[in-house]
Amino acid sequence: MNVTNIISLFGGLGMFLFGMKLMSDGLEQVAGARMRSILEFFTQNRFIGMIVGLIFTGIIQSSNATTVMVVSFVNSGLMQLSQAAGPILGANIGTTVTGQLIAFNLAEIAPLFVIIGAVMYMFFENQNVKKIGIVLLGFGILFMGLSTMGERMTGLQDSPQIVELLQSMKNPMVAILLGFVVTAVLQSASASVGIIILMAAQGLLAFEICFFLILGCNMGCCISALLVSLNGNKDAKRAAWIHLLFNIIGSLIVFVMLLVALGPICDLFMRISGNDVGRAVANANTLIKVLEVVLLFPFMGWIERLTHIIIPGEDAAQEETTHKLQYINKSISAATAVIDAIHEMQHMGELAKENLRISMEALCSPDQEKIEEVYEREQYIDYLNQEITAYLVQINSLDIPMADGKMVGGLFHVVNDIERIGDHAENFADSAKRRFEKEIPFSEKAVRQMQEMTDMVLRQLDYAFNMFSNQSLEHMREILRLEDAVDEKEKRLRKAHVKRLTKGKCTPEAGVLYSDVISGLERVGDHATNIAFALRPENQDELEELEEEED
Repeated sequence: MNVTNIISLFGGLGMFLFGMKLMSDGLEQVAGARMRSILEFFTQNRFIGMIVGLIFTGIIQSSNATTVMVVSFVNSGLMQLSQAAGPILGANIGTTVTGQLIAFNLAEIAPLFVIIGAVMYMFFENQNVKKIGIVLLGFGILFMGLSTMGERMTGLQDSPQIVELLQSMKNPMVAILLGFVVTAVLQSASASVGIIILMAAQGLLAFEICFFLILGCNMGCCISALLVSLNGNKDAKRAAWIHLLFNIIGSLIVFVMLLVALGPICDLFMRISGNDVGRAVANANTLIKVLEVVLLFPFMGWIERLTHIIIPGEDAAQEETTHKLQYINKSISAATAVIDAIHEMQHMGELAKENLRISMEALCSPDQEKIEEVYEREQYIDYLNQEITAYLVQINSLDIPMADGKMVGGLFHVVNDIERIGDHAENFADSAKRRFEKEIPFSEKAVRQMQEMTDMVLRQLDYAFNMFSNQSLEHMREILRLEDAVDEKEKRLRKAHVKRLTKGKCTPEAGVLYSDVISGLERVGDHATNIAFALRPENQDELEELEEEED
């Protein structure tokens, strides 16, 4: 085998890996956000969660993406650890779809997928069409790479030394280790199994050893989730360990079965596969996964408890004054980046809302400790503003699902609105401090009016953050009504305030503070409305109809 053949072989491998990534990423961008919502919703029942995980992985062609997403959900609190097992089990079966496709050997029609995908990507403006074009392009490149590898591997058959080396691999432990290492490096069990199918079909690998290589691949695919979980909380680490333990225990069971009856098992797979070795390897990969799921499904509760022994204890409660991100994990995949950002912004919003409440309490009833509490929390809000904004800049450059990409612009506005709410709360604390130091009097009526307006704005913020975090229209009417009510309240209070000033019932200093506060509260209400509708541009027509009804 000459140098040209070797270069062509590795070139085919590069095309295969690139095509697989292109296809997987394209599918994730097209269907990722919608499937993620389904994955998040249908995980209360472990069996249903397994089915959803299987379908999701089968669609996006990547068990890594599914398991990383599950780990991220657990880290963000969207999914309980007990819910994580189902999708992980489903992902183990769903990832075998790629191997089945490879076994069909679609190399002859691969160029057709390439040209169709290229035309869709280059000559259509619609983003959905472009993304589907990328999927078809990746699919075609994948099989063209396989074809190139297959053609060049025929040259390996002419080299007795290479054939002898590959055929001499008889040690099951060496095969498992090799499969583990290759999969850990490639970060894709589908890719490594695809290579095994191709080499077996070319006669370069004995069918018997392929079983052990597959077992190694099963365990090697767990590395991605483990790496992602390193910066997560303890439950996120446990979710990654559920994936690893399942594959280790399942592989151990299958390993024992193979040692006991390898010959009959090989004969069985060859018969059901029509003596097609490549098809037999693909079927073995699928049925091994199915068998592992069937055997271990009843014991997943025990495996979950075992992860508590491996990762003991609970996460320490995080103080609000500790400047740390609670949900954003910069090693999490692009598939969950926007969800993590939304949860971090929800956290930031709760801090800003609490500062608003405390600052107004300090203003209505001067309290130096509450004023200092507002200042400390405002530092945390500023920190979150900087970190979240920087994070949004980073994920905006990633190949995130299209539905997520449409939200990023709105998220920049939301984080700015939340930061401005925090600034208003700090201004109210400054007013409280000035009132405290100069002993500026407020009438009982003025205090009651500010408290009433504050309660209205806090309710508006509750509805706004609910709409924002859940992307729900449930409180749309309440938001619009409160927006009008707050505006009207500010106008009435300002008119009443002018009358008090003209009658000499209010000191100039108190008047300035009072006027600034009610204006600030009205602006907080505006920010709340902005937050509520930041991620719902598609409902603009419905919003306008509701506004007309309210008028």
